[in-house]
Amino acid sequence: MISVEEAKELIWQNVKPLQVHSVPLSMAAGHLLAADEYASIDIPAFEQSSMDGYAIRFEDREHPLNIQGEMQAGTTKQFTLLPLHAARIFTGAPLPAGADTVVMQEKVQIREGQLIILDTQLSNAVNVRHKGAEAQAGQLAINKGSRLTPAALGFLAGLGKTHISVHSIPSVAIIATGKELQSPGQELTFGQVYESNSYALSAALKRDYVSEISLYSADDNLEELTAVFQEALQKHDLVLLTGGVSVGDYDFVLRAAELLEIEQVFHKVKQKPGKPLYFGKKSDKVIFGLPGNPSSVLSCFYQYVLPALQKLTGGTAVCLKVADAVLTHDFRKPAGLTQFVKAQFSEGKVGALQAQESFRMSSFAQANGMIELPADREEFSAGSTVKVHLFPD
Repeated sequence: MISVEEAKELIWQNVKPLQVHSVPLSMAAGHLLAADEYASIDIPAFEQSSMDGYAIRFEDREHPLNIQGEMQAGTTKQFTLLPLHAARIFTGAPLPAGADTVVMQEKVQIREGQLIILDTQLSNAVNVRHKGAEAQAGQLAINKGSRLTPAALGFLAGLGKTHISVHSIPSVAIIATGKELQSPGQELTFGQVYESNSYALSAALKRDYVSEISLYSADDNLEELTAVFQEALQKHDLVLLTGGVSVGDYDFVLRAAELLEIEQVFHKVKQKPGKPLYFGKKSDKVIFGLPGNPSSVLSCFYQYVLPALQKLTGGTAVCLKVADAVLTHDFRKPAGLTQFVKAQFSEGKVGALQAQESFRMSSFAQANGMIELPADREEFSAGSTVKVHLFPD
């Protein structure tokens, strides 16, 4: 067995980013940017009003002003504002040449055809978006490796971008193994349980923008599992198997992997839950054998599969946010194993939940994080500081 730290390092070393390709901006959501993006234009491209009001020369603010035309958003005609004049202006419109300040329409009066400014606190250049304030031509706009969120895509569109270079998002196969598994909605017979791991994993994957997910099932039969496994490998970048990774009489994942000539990187980690975790690769394909117990599956996903997804998509090893927290109750764990404890974190404090067994998901459903308790300690007293991995909102 290897340590948690060794397992994470081996995953990082052995997973390679998927290929880079150019996609239309409309299809880039969720991808990671493969190259730095630079602004090709100034944003705004002109001095722009941020208010409905009147454009003026600041030096003329204490005088009655004659009104000289107007500027609407989208206008293509420019004019020069004369001294002792003001121009009606609307939000998003360019300022007339010579104007430097916009007075809100609520802070003026029109008397005998002239504009009187009532704003005694008016300052120079107020309510003006300056040319290049958002981005300047040639300036770095978004860093390589950034997630293309709705806001990032909106920003790039505002720069006039139509196509960008991104890392591919992996296609994922989930193979649920076990003769005892029954689909939700079907009647259970004696000895059966409902299959739930694919639901948890699919939801976690979709949160990370993975949309191409195929679900497979395989009985506790080497021939059947090998055939399903082979099909999944041929069609997908990442294969996640649940169950069958121990060394029991009906655990066939390791044997199927050998038959398919998958290179085993490691099997078994000094941790609880999820000790039988398997990680392998074949060419550019990535394979995880996850323990069958539901809590183990999700714990291993957050700690190991998520970093692999980050690497596949060209990111860095930043996954769950980690915080230091004060433990609210004493906790004892087995020696020699790192333990990931389902927990509730709030305002710098964290408490372990009941039902920590690896088959129990009720506590996971209530948890907003996992406490990581290092292998070299057994007892943790209330008031001590521990590390908490926080689940996504």
